[in-house]
Amino acid sequence: MQIYNTMTRKKEELVPLVPGEIKMYVCGPTVYNFFHIGNARPFVVFDTFRRYLEYQGYKVTFVQNFTDIDDKLIRKANEEGCTVQEVADRYIKEYYTDADALSVERASVNPRATEHVQEIIDLVKTLIDKGHAYPTDNGDVYFAVRTFPGYGKLSGQSVDDLESGARIDTTEIKRDPLDFALWKGAKPGEPSWPTPWGEGRPGWHIECSAMSMSILGPTFDIHAGGQDLIFPHHENEIAQSEAATGKPFAKYWMHNGYINIDNQKMSKSLGNFKLVRDISKEYDLEAVRLFLLSAQYRNPVNFAPDLVEQAQNALIRLRTAKERLDEAPIGQSTDEDAAFIKQVDGFCDAFCAAMDDDLNTADALGALFELTRAINTFVTEPHGEEALSHARKIYSDLCGVLGLLQHKAEAEFPAEAVTLLEARTAARAAKDWGKADEIREQLKAMGFAVEDSKEGAKLKKL
Repeated sequence: MQIYNTMTRKKEELVPLVPGEIKMYVCGPTVYNFFHIGNARPFVVFDTFRRYLEYQGYKVTFVQNFTDIDDKLIRKANEEGCTVQEVADRYIKEYYTDADALSVERASVNPRATEHVQEIIDLVKTLIDKGHAYPTDNGDVYFAVRTFPGYGKLSGQSVDDLESGARIDTTEIKRDPLDFALWKGAKPGEPSWPTPWGEGRPGWHIECSAMSMSILGPTFDIHAGGQDLIFPHHENEIAQSEAATGKPFAKYWMHNGYINIDNQKMSKSLGNFKLVRDISKEYDLEAVRLFLLSAQYRNPVNFAPDLVEQAQNALIRLRTAKERLDEAPIGQSTDEDAAFIKQVDGFCDAFCAAMDDDLNTADALGALFELTRAINTFVTEPHGEEALSHARKIYSDLCGVLGLLQHKAEAEFPAEAVTLLEARTAARAAKDWGKADEIREQLKAMGFAVEDSKEGAKLKKL
């Protein structure tokens, strides 16, 4: 398998440090709110990568962290009059609700930063002892960037270029504008932990270094996340980790591209910020997953209603083919069966070739839909059990690699709502407008609107 390594800026053969095993760390959410569609892309992409590695026989240790101590969590806790832990607990639970609906498998380990504070403190102490970090009078500890000669190697930036663009924060006391916080001195009302340099809490970058190395070791196979994390987060992780251990941090670095909303960059200021929880009220999240995989992961992807609708229709085609295959009539084996088995294997090979080419899920989906068409043609007549069983196994495997068809398809609208809509239609036909309006209000209370058109009345989720 070839994957694009951000560090070397080229595709490389995936050769694990230990044959047959992959150790992988993917940056997870900061748990102060529901996650948005931009967060969802790395969750889905690297879950798919993990699924494919396991399909190919690798033993995968997949680590995805929760950042549960951070300025955003502290602000949220203050706004709501609760503890930071209560905020984190609530949104970790909400993360799993949305991630499960997106068919994102549970990580091997989901470490929380607050569970690894001692490892963080030990790592900061090591950096201080080695001359790569320094405490300040207010209890902050900073990493001295210029003590690490390789700084900028992931993002391709030189220290001189970074210096010219550096902004000085007057609230920080540091020796160099490029230096970044490893530890933040305690402020009133904030969670804090005792250290040799005073009470305080971890900085963001050091959390991931400490968690990944404590679980996967000083050097592991793959570190992944969104393109926005290349600088400064991943650059800083490399500097502090390698300065502390003297060893390479991760062998491969993988980053997915951005998501735009209707061809505009997603941002709160533009009012186009899409939470997955809100999207789930309009679309099947399994269809959203299919949409996110419809482009190769390093390319940008545009989230637009018509494109998600296309993914919804594509998911229906997959579900229909699976149902037809499961219910296909059994007959005698023929030469046509042998040819079909060979055809199925060919589509499987094409699927794997696409996935082996830097996780090209777009082309893999193309192969899957070619297989779907072949299945729909084949099951129109009775065939032998061997051919049908073979097709079921391959189809299930390939859909499983992409995390599709993992949930039972639920009726789009509950039976009660459909019955009420039919009653409203009957009331309108009888010109009982009062009754029709009453039913409309009942449906509204259930969370459904009614759209009247020439084709008849339709339900829509509010």
